[in-house]
Amino acid sequence: MIDKISESKMHHVRLLLTGGWFLLIFSLFYDPISSWFTEPNNTLSPLRVAPEICVKVQGVCMKEDAYSLGAPIFWGVVIPLIVFMLLVFGHEAWRRICPLSFLSQIPRALGKQRQNKIADKKTGKIRYELAKVKKDSWLAQNHLYLQFGLLYLGLCLRILIVNSDRVLLGIFLILTILCAIAVGYLYGGKSWCQYFCPMSPVQKIFSEPRGVFNSQAHFGDRQTITQSMCRTIGEEGKEQSACVACKSPCIDIDAERSYWDGITKADRKFLYYGYLGLVIGFFVYSYLFAGNWDYYFSGNWAHQDNQLSGLFKPGFYIFGKSIPIPKIVAAPLTLAGFCYATYFLGQKVEKMYKAHLLRNGRFISQEQIQHQIFTLCTFISFNFFFVFGGRQFTALLIDPIEYVYNISIVILSTVWLYRTWGRNQELYLRESLASRLRKQLSSLKLNISKLCEGRSLEDLNPDEIYVLAKILPDFTREKRLEAYKGVLKEAIEEGWATSSSSLEVLQQMRIQLEITDSEHATVLAALGVEDPELLNPEKQRSRENVLRLESYRKALGKMISFHRRRSARGLGSDLLEVVEGNKSLDEIIKNNPKALKALKRQYAISWEEEEQILAEFDRDADQLRKANILLHQLQTVTFPDLTLSQPLLPEVVVALRFLRLTVEQQQWIVTRSLLEILECIGLTNAASNIARRLSSLKISVLPILLKDTADAWEQRLKPQIISLLKQSEKNGGADAEQDSPKELVSHLEALVQQPEPIIQIACLYVLYYLDFQRSKAIARQLLSLNQTANAFVEETAQKLTHWATSPESPPATFKTVEKLVCLLNSEFLRGMKSETLIDLAYQGQVKSYGANHIISDRENPCQGLLCLWEGEAQIRSVLASGETIVESFLPGQTLNEIEFITYAERHPIVLVTVRDSRFLEIPTDTFEFILSRDNSFARRVFSKKNLYFDRNAAA
Repeated sequence: MIDKISESKMHHVRLLLTGGWFLLIFSLFYDPISSWFTEPNNTLSPLRVAPEICVKVQGVCMKEDAYSLGAPIFWGVVIPLIVFMLLVFGHEAWRRICPLSFLSQIPRALGKQRQNKIADKKTGKIRYELAKVKKDSWLAQNHLYLQFGLLYLGLCLRILIVNSDRVLLGIFLILTILCAIAVGYLYGGKSWCQYFCPMSPVQKIFSEPRGVFNSQAHFGDRQTITQSMCRTIGEEGKEQSACVACKSPCIDIDAERSYWDGITKADRKFLYYGYLGLVIGFFVYSYLFAGNWDYYFSGNWAHQDNQLSGLFKPGFYIFGKSIPIPKIVAAPLTLAGFCYATYFLGQKVEKMYKAHLLRNGRFISQEQIQHQIFTLCTFISFNFFFVFGGRQFTALLIDPIEYVYNISIVILSTVWLYRTWGRNQELYLRESLASRLRKQLSSLKLNISKLCEGRSLEDLNPDEIYVLAKILPDFTREKRLEAYKGVLKEAIEEGWATSSSSLEVLQQMRIQLEITDSEHATVLAALGVEDPELLNPEKQRSRENVLRLESYRKALGKMISFHRRRSARGLGSDLLEVVEGNKSLDEIIKNNPKALKALKRQYAISWEEEEQILAEFDRDADQLRKANILLHQLQTVTFPDLTLSQPLLPEVVVALRFLRLTVEQQQWIVTRSLLEILECIGLTNAASNIARRLSSLKISVLPILLKDTADAWEQRLKPQIISLLKQSEKNGGADAEQDSPKELVSHLEALVQQPEPIIQIACLYVLYYLDFQRSKAIARQLLSLNQTANAFVEETAQKLTHWATSPESPPATFKTVEKLVCLLNSEFLRGMKSETLIDLAYQGQVKSYGANHIISDRENPCQGLLCLWEGEAQIRSVLASGETIVESFLPGQTLNEIEFITYAERHPIVLVTVRDSRFLEIPTDTFEFILSRDNSFARRVFSKKNLYFDRNAAA
């Protein structure tokens, strides 16, 4: 594959091609040689002009003389070869050797690029950062329209003045090169290729989602450097990334991801549909202008004399008559007309195709419909182009070779169509996640040789990877969660998912690995503790950014390592020496400001990024940074145990209890991580400050953790630190919590920002009864920030915002919320997926019974699962011996779970209410249907069923 060829070799190829391009441009101004091949008297040359052949233009034979070959070679050989290379070898082949892209990087190579002046708000210091196109700028949002417009303008200029005028063509190419260099100075990275180059739309059309033989960046060995991404040669002679994240997603890093990311955008439709018309219109205009196809197929258009003189002559010659529209108007009008005609035709075909699928009962996504129409557009454009492109040279070949050429074009385009038609976004995502899972399986060092029959992990396809993950005997549940954790971390780091969307994005993987939603939430919380910035929703993440920072981190590590080697002989060159060298980090940075400045400029590093990465090379500083972030997290997830003066509904009390338990679980994870940091940094002033701050928060789980004999924190931490941590216990009575509903509301406001749907619903529900107006404001905020990943949460927030008029008229969805709260109180249903619980709440029926009412007995058994909502109930069972056993139940308990899951016909059982009670009844068929979608909970139910039968057998 092209991406495997070393950068040093490709650099020589680029130099060679650039030299050839300059030679071609030079020949446009001065060429005393090539015209010899076209002399009419040179009978040995197949390129000679044949005066006896009459090529008519608007009814008049063209005058032909010997001509230079510079322009015909550029239009008839170079351009078709580029298009051919894009479809067959993918974008990476051309992007790595493109002379124009190479020349645009001259300012970067010279270290002369525009810098933006940035002032630090805290210190007031001034620094300069590499200028890049801002994501929210007009250029970033509309660059495809701009590039398509430049392509249209270039084609118009070609038809009107530069097709055969060598000097003007040379000037045009030189100006294009100067523009590329200017853009390379104004903006970092490959901004010319990404935002300005007129050939970029052509590259997108013919190379996305992938070529016939190109590599796949998302599959196989996920290396740091992929496809045609920016790279350079380091001091050690090894390739290293030079990505500055000038665009995300980047076609040079992963072309298919770039394709799927923007497939439904309006500019993509205009690009694909409009380009087809542009290609057809360009070639058809030669017929409309000359009145025949001989004019184009002969290639005479590439050496026509006095092209400028015909600008204001008739631009159309149809049915033997000239139409008095000047060529300078006719050519742009034709191209624009065909462009808009195919654009509207493409939209019409798209709608017709969608209607056809619906009529035949086939339901595929809008993305897939769009993809298949785009694929057809590319296929037609490619074949139409090669019917005409380069025809003046292929026509010179002997017939058998010309036939082979034409057949090869059709075969290659058909192979591309076959490989591309069935691609879809879900398949791409599945392959990408399987690649990440493969990486995690490799890191776990499991014994897979017996199961793979001699093949390595790299040889397995995505389906085989998932099957292997299920049947590996060494792949325990703990290792499965560890692998999932690695995949989840990568997905968030590279912008594939956010903390809120990860539940949906990784749904298929969770099903394959049999990981529950609650386990996902636990893993997500653990990642937030290990890297608190990872889950920051305000931070924009992308694979391009990860690569940029990782490259800077490695380059900085090598620089620090080099200077520490000079001060501490005998140390190795790994990361250990970076941390353990004798020379301090501050000293190295102070003594090498130019080298550090050059690195920061090369990778466009900001203030915050520099501070964070430098802290990683100082273990103590990094631990303190994490500790400060974790302490801030604890402040936002505290949940005071307040005694509220206002009476609350029982459902609100249950929801509060659920939220408090959820917060305590999070506090447990964060507090444990803080204790590990205190153990790591030992007895220092910083450790004492952390202990005091942690103690002052009065976290209820802290005393429990300290007394936990399994972790033995009192032995692992210094006595002075333990003493400081226990200050909250000593002063606990003096600073008891006061009755403050406002304080509880503030805690709920922080908690509702979490991505878990159940937590969001419970928070909105409680807030509604504590502070009606504030609950509506928070609901509006959730909707505006698009933080409602679950449909029921969104529905609740919308109705709370628009329909609720007062606390006395709650939204209709609150009836379902109240049933959901009842289910949350059930120990039997604990651990069920959020979506499953919500479905059960939708389907559950509320029933009320008076005192001493018999709900179910042997003659009239209950047809569903009963969950006690309010009141008290009993089960009276009569054993074979005649003894009667009475079991009492309180709200939150399920009364008939054993009978429900085992279908057991036990001795007469009577379910009776002790006083007026309410029950939530879930019909049997509904429960079984929903249970089938929650594999983890189904396993728990069946394990209880087996346990019941085992006990009966033992009895």
